[in-house]
Amino acid sequence: METKTCCVTGHRDIPKEYLDYVEQELRREVQAAIEDGFTRFISGFAEGVDLMFAAIVVEEKTRHPGLFLEAAIPYPGRLKTKDQQFQKLLKSCDGIKVVCDTYSKTCFLQRNRYMVAESQRVITVYDGREQGGTLFTMRDAHAAGREVRVIRI
Repeated sequence: METKTCCVTGHRDIPKEYLDYVEQELRREVQAAIEDGFTRFISGFAEGVDLMFAAIVVEEKTRHPGLFLEAAIPYPGRLKTKDQQFQKLLKSCDGIKVVCDTYSKTCFLQRNRYMVAESQRVITVYDGREQGGTLFTMRDAHAAGREVRVIRI
């Protein structure tokens, strides 16, 4: 049986008043994905939505030992971040994919394309802005025929 993969895309800068709502909705989406047979979860490991999603998957792994969490890292230097939450969650990953060999202006875009290509479902936390990585990734997912679940803020 083929592994069902789910990834996340969303903003780094969630307004404080929406943090609890976003976490609750992400938790609901992750649980729904597990119920729908998804076992592989990919996070881009950026601040905000990505790390929140990764933390929820790590928590769910205690109840569902068969889950696989993958960090999709845009370039090797990103692994050296001093962000403690990033480093702690990275240790809980079952796989790490570094998408580009070196930093470039397009490495985050390439990371997002990789996640969409690997996934059947894309969970999106989106605030309606007309540009940026989240919008691009959502459009890419739609164009690739992926199931897109949107959490609007």
